[in-house]
Amino acid sequence: MNTRTLLLTLACVSGLVCAASAQAPKVDFPAASPACTLKQRVGLTDFEIVYSRPGVKGRTIFGGIVPYGQVWRTGANQATKITFNTPVKFEGTEIPAGTYALFTIPGEQEWTVILNKNAAQWGAYQYNTNDDVARFKVAPVTLRDTMIETFAIEFNRIKDESALLDLVWDKTVVPIRIEVDVSSKVVPQIEAAMASPDKKDAGLYFQAATFYYNHGLDLKKALAWVNAGLEGNPRIAFELDHLKAQILAKQGDKEGAIAAAKRSSAEAIKFEGPGSSFVKMNDDIIAGLK
Repeated sequence: MNTRTLLLTLACVSGLVCAASAQAPKVDFPAASPACTLKQRVGLTDFEIVYSRPGVKGRTIFGGIVPYGQVWRTGANQATKITFNTPVKFEGTEIPAGTYALFTIPGEQEWTVILNKNAAQWGAYQYNTNDDVARFKVAPVTLRDTMIETFAIEFNRIKDESALLDLVWDKTVVPIRIEVDVSSKVVPQIEAAMASPDKKDAGLYFQAATFYYNHGLDLKKALAWVNAGLEGNPRIAFELDHLKAQILAKQGDKEGAIAAAKRSSAEAIKFEGPGSSFVKMNDDIIAGLK
C-alpha cells in the first residue's frame, strides 16, 4: 500500500470513528407534567409546595389513571413536597415545622391525606407507612359546572390564622383546612410597642386596634388605641373612625357607632371622593344598628 492510499484509508477510518461518537443535537421537549413551586404566607407562616401538574387529556382521572384506594403521589413525577416554617394544624392535627411528602389516598366519598417524613422520593413507589407523620380524612367536593384540566394545589380563604389548601383536578376539589398560630406571637409585640415611650404613628394604632378587633381580644384597649390614633386628625382618620364604629357597635353603643360611621363617611369623601368604598361600609354599619 502506497503512502497516498494509506493516508486515505486512515482519513476514512477517522471519519467513521468521529461519526460514531458524535451525538444528535439536544432537543428541549416540553414537560408532560410541568413542575410548579407554590409559595404562600398564611399569618406568619411561610409555605412552599413543590409538585408537578398532570393534565386530564381526555382520560378518566379518579377511579381511572388515579385508582381509588391506592396511595397517590398527589401530582406527577416526584412526590409532592410541602414545607412550612412553624407548626401547622392540618384538619386539627398539629404537625411540627419541616418538609414532608404530601400523599393522598383518593376515594369516592372520602380521601385520606398523608404527611410523610420521606420527602425525597419518586412517586409513591417507595412509600412506607412507617414514615407517616399524620393521616386524616377529608370529604371531596364535586364541581358541577366546570372541569379543571390541569392538576392544581391552591391556597384559598386565607385569613390571619387559617386557610384552605385545595387539591383541584378534573371535577374534584379536596379542601384541607390548615390553621396557624398568630396571636401568641403578635400580641406580645403589640403590647411591647404600645408600652414603649417612643412616639407612635396613627398607622400603628390602627393596626394594633384592628388586630384586637378581628381576633376578639380586649375591645377597651382597641378603642383606646383608635382614639389615640385619631389625635391630630391624621390622613387615615376615616379608616380609624370606621374601625371605631365597628368596635362601638360590638360593644353595644349604637349612638356612638352611628356617629363614628358618619364621621368616617364625611372624611372618606373629602379624601377619596364620593365613590369611596368606606361610604358603603359605613352605611352598612348604620343600617345594621337601626
